[in-house]
Amino acid sequence: MFVGRGSYLKICSLLALVSAIGACTPSHDMDKHEVMATPDMPERHDIRLMPVSYATLPGWEDDQIANSIPALRKSCQTFGRMDENKPIGPNGIGGVAGDWKPICTEAYSLPDGDSQKAREFYQMFFQPYLVSDLAEDRAASGLFTGYYEAALRGARTQGGVYQTPLYKRPDDLVLVGLGEFKQNWKGKRLAGRLENGQLVPYASRSEIDAGKLRGKNLELVWVDDPVDAFFLHIQGSGRVVFADGSTMRVGYDGHNGHDYTSIGRILIDRGEVSKEEMSMQAIRSWLAAHPDKGQELMRENSSFIFFRELKDEGPVGAQGVALTPGRSLAIDKRFLPLGLPLYLHTFTDPVTPNPISRLVVAQDTGGAIKGVVRGDVFWGFGEEAAMRAGKMKETGSFFALLPANSLSRCEVCDVAQDSPNS
Repeated sequence: MFVGRGSYLKICSLLALVSAIGACTPSHDMDKHEVMATPDMPERHDIRLMPVSYATLPGWEDDQIANSIPALRKSCQTFGRMDENKPIGPNGIGGVAGDWKPICTEAYSLPDGDSQKAREFYQMFFQPYLVSDLAEDRAASGLFTGYYEAALRGARTQGGVYQTPLYKRPDDLVLVGLGEFKQNWKGKRLAGRLENGQLVPYASRSEIDAGKLRGKNLELVWVDDPVDAFFLHIQGSGRVVFADGSTMRVGYDGHNGHDYTSIGRILIDRGEVSKEEMSMQAIRSWLAAHPDKGQELMRENSSFIFFRELKDEGPVGAQGVALTPGRSLAIDKRFLPLGLPLYLHTFTDPVTPNPISRLVVAQDTGGAIKGVVRGDVFWGFGEEAAMRAGKMKETGSFFALLPANSLSRCEVCDVAQDSPNS
């Protein structure tokens, strides 16, 4: 079933009639995903969750819902290790860990590949809510982008074309969670190194490129393209392919504490690339056409990522579970909990003529993923995933699927017990 922009706007209008959401206005945030960063802001709760029926979800009956179950099962492993009374998400939006026990038990018993059974499972255990931002006049729409597991060519030792190192986390790097010291600093982090008993800023990208870490035996692997390495820092994980065909999966293992700067935004501000044409592919094309200026531009992003070799089945997200291609979503965890199922719908899809309408699970965060209605879809590994992630910049909305047995404790839900759920 094709659900076009008109149908979606009809949904927004319907919800507005029952005093729900004001306007379906798109966000204009251009930043891409950056896995490494922890949101450097206090927790906020400027979120509204309005109950809707499953019949309201565009494309609900057409999505291959069963493809989301493996992702949900991975989140269930995390919930299962928690104390049963531990709140899930800000203000306990997702209930407590104990609320998930019957849900996860049922999720493990579902037959693989049966989307009808999976659909019935969600409809039995979860109530869908349209997510909107109270801080933006109850906006129910925002920006959705994509990220992927990058592919790089590399060698275990420096030589020939392999001159760009991926660095391991230095022993002198200190990461400080400020929330351990003051409650109103919760969610804020600092990174640096100790010098004469004081924490001082760590080296910037420019300083590291200039050799600040050279000679310290921190090189994990060497790659043949500095641009590929730069985008690996943005994506957060990837696979390095060696000349003999073997591979090494690498992932985030810390950052230097400097703020992330979007070079795409810089190119737009300087008039080098238009906002409408901006994409990962456009940035790469500009860097290829301006190699000298490109090196200078990349250094304007002072943020720098350190890596480790991964032995997991895939890149690991902020929830500590391997991400599932097409079904894992990065969100702003100040508003929604990791592990929560979300039904995503965008007006358009840059790759196919149909909108993106699918059940995803919040399993990651990102430095550029800030806001109530904001998300980044993990598309997996390979050229197709890279192409889709690079082009994705879509206006859309999502619906939070909250455990039905926890609604009486939801402080920001409009309706607790008698919500529509059919």
